[in-house]
Amino acid sequence: MPFSTNKICVPHKTSEMVKVVVRCRPINEKEKAIGCINVIKTYPLEGVVEIYDVNNSKTNLCKVFSFDRVFDDNYSQQEIYNTVVRPLVISILGGFNCTIFAYGQSSAGKTYTMEGILNEDKYKGIIPRTFEQIFDHISSSYNMQYLVRASYLEIYQDEIRDLLNTNYSQKYELRESKELGVYVKNITSTVCKNVKQMMMLILKGQRRRSIGTTDLNDRSSRSHAVFTITVEMRDTGGPLENRVRVGKLNLVDLAGSERQS
Repeated sequence: MPFSTNKICVPHKTSEMVKVVVRCRPINEKEKAIGCINVIKTYPLEGVVEIYDVNNSKTNLCKVFSFDRVFDDNYSQQEIYNTVVRPLVISILGGFNCTIFAYGQSSAGKTYTMEGILNEDKYKGIIPRTFEQIFDHISSSYNMQYLVRASYLEIYQDEIRDLLNTNYSQKYELRESKELGVYVKNITSTVCKNVKQMMMLILKGQRRRSIGTTDLNDRSSRSHAVFTITVEMRDTGGPLENRVRVGKLNLVDLAGSERQS
């Protein structure tokens, strides 16, 4: 019996650097049509997911898993963002680095959680809401100067591709330094002054992503993609004048965990 859970792994400024959040979606119409049933029971307040073995009619045994947070299909995009992501973006704007990534098989709801429906406010996902929070913060700040840059890459068949560069043949290397940490040499980094400009970069990169077909989805991303937002902040007044801080947020969309058909 198919079931789908959608994990979002997020670093957090507590004693644990990684938090695992599970979002469970309802059965879709295609699954209902072939007689699938739900084998998952969630306990959001306790952070527990139970998965039942419906093939064992005698015991109906279940496996129990505990996570940092659990969301069932009653939670809205806004509620999940406010609970999980909003505190992380605040950390970014304080000069910290964070990564958010969605993991699961095709049709688990990764893209809906990360992107949502871009032109409908109620159904917007993590990525557009992140853009809005960053620029809302900038517009209401005083004595601060900001520079926001974005890059977008994919990893496909063990090769790195710059989704914002039209030179398809260029090769890229993964590097590491004390100053920059892990980075991709010569990756395109574009300055963005508002939400619209950042959304245009997302759409530009999406058109270049590697797409394939799976048993679960007729159109599924077959690459891992990383959209990185770098925020440089400089104090322009007060006792900390000219102090510079840099925060970085990596938004990662992993390919479906099943094989391509």
